[in-house]
Amino acid sequence: MEAKLHNKRPKHLNLFKIRQPLPAVVSILHRISGVLLFFPGIPLMLCGLQMMLGSQQSFEALQDYLRSPMVKLMLLSPLWFFFHHLCAGIRHLFLDLHIGVALPQARAGSKLVVVMGILLTILAGLIIW
Repeated sequence: MEAKLHNKRPKHLNLFKIRQPLPAVVSILHRISGVLLFFPGIPLMLCGLQMMLGSQQSFEALQDYLRSPMVKLMLLSPLWFFFHHLCAGIRHLFLDLHIGVALPQARAGSKLVVVMGILLTILAGLIIW
């Protein structure tokens, strides 16, 4: 009997075919955004800091680089990574305090994280343009 059950189990799961609820998607994106903020985020920030503090010429080169519309457009994705990670981290702190653990509250909190991440990114994008 046990051998029959073992043969019917899937050999692998295709995670792209499984529809995750919004709180799970927000949690997964929180982890992904944290990884992307760590690498390549930290090395790029350190490179920019080195250019900023290196010399007057390297500082001006960094300013010219950051004035480019294409670079400003590319900065929107790391900004979203940061703001999503920040909002989702605050949500996880509330969950650790057992606030918003019930399913309707968890769904509302996840929607709030998505909306706030997008709104803060748009606001920061307007500021850098």
